[in-house]
Amino acid sequence: MLPKIHPLKRYLSKIRLPLLPAAALVTLATLAAPLAAQAGGALERIRANGVIRIANTQSSPPWSFLNEQNQPAGYDVDMAREVARRMGIPKVEFVADSFKNFVAGLKTDKYDLVMNDLTPTPERMLQVDFSAPYGVEDFRIFVRQDNKDIHGDKDLAGKRIGVTTGSSNESWSRAHLPQATIQTYENGSLIFADLGIGRIDAVIISHFGGLRYATERKLPIKEVGDPLTYQLSAAALRKGEPELREAVDKAIAGMKADGTIEALGRKWVGKEYDMVGSIARAEAEAK
Repeated sequence: MLPKIHPLKRYLSKIRLPLLPAAALVTLATLAAPLAAQAGGALERIRANGVIRIANTQSSPPWSFLNEQNQPAGYDVDMAREVARRMGIPKVEFVADSFKNFVAGLKTDKYDLVMNDLTPTPERMLQVDFSAPYGVEDFRIFVRQDNKDIHGDKDLAGKRIGVTTGSSNESWSRAHLPQATIQTYENGSLIFADLGIGRIDAVIISHFGGLRYATERKLPIKEVGDPLTYQLSAAALRKGEPELREAVDKAIAGMKADGTIEALGRKWVGKEYDMVGSIARAEAEAK
């Protein structure tokens, strides 16, 4: 006696899937290609697309700002373009963002790298990776020209201090100036505007950035006291992308060796500024 076959099984056995024409198979393969590329590492995807997305504030001279043609310019901008060129990537797409968003922007794939005077602090290193350092700066106090009360950090107790939101100068100020009122701003332009009209008493910002604002905008401000801290800057990237980090490190090492970093430092930061030597001194001090 033959076994009974369930009616549903008998129905399914009669179904025949149509054979796909060759053109449809090609289309499916084409659609699958981007998905296969996404399975690779960041560096592989970037090279395949020919574009790398690099974030900067475009409002923190001399590191990144918009020039008279409304195009990104500055030390970090030139560094980013040269790093991309040495990695074999023909196009850089600059993405404007603020310091407070950089870590989240990397983690959500808004951009591939951040290159904007970003310090590899322990807090940031828990969330993103950093390349070898390619820049360094010292942070100073800036006040109005007519200010006669503030001469150094000991005079900042009870004062209103302007800093950039999410920046190293904000974290340093909160850690070292507990008796001051810390006022945060999205960019340096707003900070110095408020300093000029007396809404805040002082600004803590990089020596280079502060002098650049004062010179370009003809602001009645001055720098007071000794450097508060020295901080290295490096490219930030998502965790788990060792090939991309190694490629960036290789480009930076080559630029140090052939004088490119020194030349860019003197172009954007100061004709007498020793960028490579300053990086080495800051690294030695951090050990």
